[in-house]
Amino acid sequence: MKTIAVSAFRAACLRLIGQMHKDREPITITKRGEPVAVLSPLPPPADEAPLIIGAMKGSVLRYDEPFEPACEPIDVSA
Repeated sequence: MKTIAVSAFRAACLRLIGQMHKDREPITITKRGEPVAVLSPLPPPADEAPLIIGAMKGSVLRYDEPFEPACEPIDVSA
């Protein structure tokens, strides 16, 4: 966790917030050497579904018969 004095934080507030957003590391703000606040990034939204596009990329290492079906067809007439 990064630590910075309140006077230095005040001078570089916007830059530090941008850096914290990018590296996701909290910043402890001190006054006369004592911690007075912690600036931390918001957690990712829990309701967002992970992206599935590209999730299996690189998982098929070799496919010997590219023009044959990958599996047997399922009989759904029953």
